[in-house]
Amino acid sequence: MAEGQLELSNDELLSTTRAVRKRLDFDRPVPMSAIKECMELAVQAPSGSNAQGWQFVFVTDPDKRAQIGEYYRQAFSQYRDMPFAIHNLHAESADQSLSSSQQRSASSADYLAENMGKAPVLMIPCIAGRIDNPEGANVSAQAGTMGSIIPAAWSFMLAARARGIGTAWTTLHLAHEKAVAELLGIPYESFTQVALIPIAYTKGTDFKAAYRPPVETVMHVDQW
Repeated sequence: MAEGQLELSNDELLSTTRAVRKRLDFDRPVPMSAIKECMELAVQAPSGSNAQGWQFVFVTDPDKRAQIGEYYRQAFSQYRDMPFAIHNLHAESADQSLSSSQQRSASSADYLAENMGKAPVLMIPCIAGRIDNPEGANVSAQAGTMGSIIPAAWSFMLAARARGIGTAWTTLHLAHEKAVAELLGIPYESFTQVALIPIAYTKGTDFKAAYRPPVETVMHVDQW
């Protein structure tokens, strides 16, 4: 096992890579050497036609992080009142474990919205091309494009967890995608941003598996 890695089995890694928000350590720097280690694993992920059209932007500049954090906060303030927001989804569920899990997640989401810009590093995975146009806006194009970047980003997040680094997949900043592209010099017409991921060492490394309803409630074999 490489130095600095946690002693986690494969199953432990997969079941405890949480969306970390309140337990992000904003005061501890994340060295670029650790980021590069995770990137070496991320780019081993598959991509459609083996195109490898991904680019990853890492933001460490305090002023840029603060500006992106403000864009995220603005988008979050609109999101939290929507019916599908984590604050409202399953709020009246008869499954008390599910509703309690949602309440805890909503509280941590509020915290991250106020503190996104404080994360030592922000990562924005990007993929070549755009699908928000009449020529590309179809299910096949969307699935193929996202399927060529999400596995790599998730591999990065798993690699980070194995090194005691927390992450959280967020997308609300995309309401301001063009402004963020201008801030960071991302060629908006050529690359689509797909997420905004805060990166920080975690306060403690012991995370548990999250509550989920029985898998039988979401499994279908041979027919729906």
